[in-house]
Parts: sequence; structure tokens; C-alpha cells
Amino acid sequence: MNEISKKKKSYRISEELFIYLEDFGRTAELPFVYQDLLRYNYSIQLSNKAGQDTLWETVFYTPQETEELNSRLVMTYAMMKVEGNMSLMEHLYVDRIDYCPFGNSRPFRIRIKNQYNDNYDYFYVKLADASRVYGLEFEDILSPNRINYMVNADTLIEEHIIGIPGDQFIQNNLRDLTVNHTRLAKEFIKFNERCFVRLLGDMRSYNFIIDMTADFDDTQFRFRAIDFDQQSYEGKKTMYLPQFFKENNPYVELCVKYMNRETILQYQLEERSLISRRMKTARFRLASLLEVMEGDEISQKEKVYQLRDELADHYKSEMFRKCKNMGHIMKVSLEMLSIH
Repeated sequence: MNEISKKKKSYRISEELFIYLEDFGRTAELPFVYQDLLRYNYSIQLSNKAGQDTLWETVFYTPQETEELNSRLVMTYAMMKVEGNMSLMEHLYVDRIDYCPFGNSRPFRIRIKNQYNDNYDYFYVKLADASRVYGLEFEDILSPNRINYMVNADTLIEEHIIGIPGDQFIQNNLRDLTVNHTRLAKEFIKFNERCFVRLLGDMRSYNFIIDMTADFDDTQFRFRAIDFDQQSYEGKKTMYLPQFFKENNPYVELCVKYMNRETILQYQLEERSLISRRMKTARFRLASLLEVMEGDEISQKEKVYQLRDELADHYKSEMFRKCKNMGHIMKVSLEMLSIH
């Protein structure tokens, strides 16, 4: 089974990557910085509806800090949703701020509430990390999912991704007789292939969600990554294959039960073809991103050498052994789509 590095090293956003983000509209002058949220007075453990610890804590500020911070957070939410038009946001307020000190990006989760109908939404404030930004960009370009985020210096703002966390789905939904296990297995195979091609690691069940959409005769599923810290970081090939994490065994068991080899190969080929099509549609943006990534350092040399050798053996291609960094490996991995 896979063992993730104990603590991933954080990599600052380079000047070249920041220029790329500016060119493609990912930067913004935010009304606050990440460090402002660290000035809380105290915190309390946040439990779920069953009374279990969520590993998040709710934080509280002084009255003056609360007033100033809340208005800036609502303004940031408006920047994400309606390009900063505050006239449409006057009925919104910050209902709660949660903090997770255990994550690589040490995220804050902001709950924005509508005072008219009590409806609420979330967004996240994180320490900007180059690996995560590359992961967000590749998700937006190569997956069927769009990602909304903004960067300013070392502050990263991310939109909430709606869905059922993979571990909660196993616990609460998997045994539901109305769940089409064949469709679920199919989508896990496609998700597994997508992560491997774009080298997104650490997709254990609590790092992805399942989006359920009612169709006219059944329910469709989509597996979506929600954690991008391990983009092109680990050296072990299996780290980029969700099937090898023990937390995902229930999904793997569905694939074994409902899929044969020919069907699995079909779904893998379908996903690779879709990624190839998206690459062609966004070829200039993708080329710009890969050029920046090839000049960047987002992993350790020993991990780079290990991954390039394992991928060379996997694809039976010596092109990987010439790679000097993760950006080059990523480029060659995507080039394999037109070969295999």
C-alpha cells in the first residue's frame, strides 16, 4: 500500500508562474492576506452531526477584528462570484470561520450566509503553494471540472467544491440499494486514469468527493479531486493511482466485482481520449503552463529520478529517463496520450 511523505515541502510561487496566473486571470488584489486570519483569540473543536471530531476548529476574533475581517471576507466572496459587485452582496455575512492546522496549506474555511433565507456557501483561504496551483490549473484544463480560484502573493482563495466526501460516501451511501454500483465502478476507473495521466497524487477517499446528478432514468456519478497539494510531487508511481490506497478499497472491490479486463481497458481509453481532446482545445494555455513548470522546482531530486524511472518502465519509453524535473515528466506523461 502507498505511504505518503510525512510532510510535503511547500514551494513558493515563482515569478514566472505568477506571470502566467496574471495572463490567465487568476490573480487579484485581495482586501486581506492569509496572515490576517491567524490573529484569532481562541478556537473550539468542530464536531460533525454525530459528535465526531472533524479535525477542524472554529476560530473567534475580537469584536473589532471580527467586524473588519468579515467585511473583507464578504468582499472577497463577491470578487469570486460577481466580479466584486457589492450591491448584490449586502445581505450576506460571515457565519463562521473554521481552521484546519493539520493540512499542508493550513486552510481556513469561510461560511457565508444569506440573511434573508439562511442559505449558505463556503470558500477557502489557504497558504499559496506552487504544487497546489499547478494542480488546480491542470484540473481546470484536463478534467471535466472547472475550478474557480484567485491568488495574491502567498494567499490562495478557492471556491468550495460541492459533493459527498469519498470516505463519507463509503460509510453512508455505498450500501444503498438505489446506488448503481456498475456506474460507480466505471467512474472510479476513469478517475483513477485521470489522476495517473496528470500525475495528481494522494487521492485517498477523503481527498476527493463524489458528485451525484439525477438523470432521467438513473443517477450519474463523478469523482472529483478536492486536494491538489500532491501534484507531481511524490516519486512512487503508485502514489498517482487511487486504486493503491487502502482507503479506496471499497471502490476497488466494486471494479473487481462488476468489471472485466476488456471493459476496464475501454473506460481507460475513453478517459485518455477525452483528456487528449481537452489538451487540443487548450493547447496554448497548456503549453504556457508546461513551459513555466519545466523551469520550476516543485519536488526533490530523488523523487524526480524515482518517478521518471518508474514511468519509463511502465510506458516502456526511454523519453522519461531524460527528464530533469517534474515539469518535464508531466510534459512527457501527456505526450504518451498520443502513443498509447
